[in-house]
Amino acid sequence: MNRYQDITILRNENRFVGTIRDKYYKTVSYPEIAPSANDIYVQTEFGDRLDLLAYQFYGDVTLYWIIAITNPDKVNFGSLYLSPGSQLAIPRDISGIIDSFNKLNEL
Repeated sequence: MNRYQDITILRNENRFVGTIRDKYYKTVSYPEIAPSANDIYVQTEFGDRLDLLAYQFYGDVTLYWIIAITNPDKVNFGSLYLSPGSQLAIPRDISGIIDSFNKLNEL
């Protein structure tokens, strides 16, 4: 699942915020994800990355954002790399999370 494949491309119509007709992506919204007792908990090691964990647990590197949003206090914004020794919650059931993402972004 490429999370950008269905995101709407808009054109600027406001001359006060940029050049008229410039293209931009509609803002992507993410659902809130609270850690759960049903989650898998892992201790990160040197070399672990969000995309690699997403592939390991979900079979899809593009779902790294699910792990990042579930662990906001342990993941650096804008980075796939993780600090060794952090305990991360990995949600097991992601179908509801993906449905919420799709509803928030009108997919």
